[in-house]
Amino acid sequence: MKNAVVAAIAAAVLTLVAPAVSAAAQADVLRQVQDRDEIEALMWKYNRALDTLNADAYAAVFTPDGAFGDTKGAAALKKMIVDTKKGFDERTAKGNPPGAMHHVEMNEHLEFIDRDHARLHYYWMTVFGAVKQGDPARVAAVDHGVDDLVRVNGKWLIKLRNVRAKDE
Repeated sequence: MKNAVVAAIAAAVLTLVAPAVSAAAQADVLRQVQDRDEIEALMWKYNRALDTLNADAYAAVFTPDGAFGDTKGAAALKKMIVDTKKGFDERTAKGNPPGAMHHVEMNEHLEFIDRDHARLHYYWMTVFGAVKQGDPARVAAVDHGVDDLVRVNGKWLIKLRNVRAKDE
């Protein structure tokens, strides 16, 4: 919704200044608005796949040779999620469930490197929901990250997910 409003405002502004702005520049602005929307949707899919431990959906948001830190390639990414789910299932079987997992990204800055490459800067945290009524949620980890994104066959994908970025 937010991006639809931004796109509408961008279109209105472009209409007003169209005589002074080239058609190519207008197309670039509109493309970037659409790219931002697609990247926002990509990151939502990433977080939902991770939080629901859906290995196939998780690997699908990466390029075929994409990486999460040192874990590289679709098979390795799927295995990482399958192993995480196995660990959660074992904890739950022992009476120690982890609670619902939620990955939160905030203070994002999207930097376009060129037409088909972008870098996403953000802070993140992993929160586990309460296991029992009245228990507090638990913040398990926080940090900042810088991800490399690439457009492949018209679709934005994660090339590198770096959740432990060094200071820039």
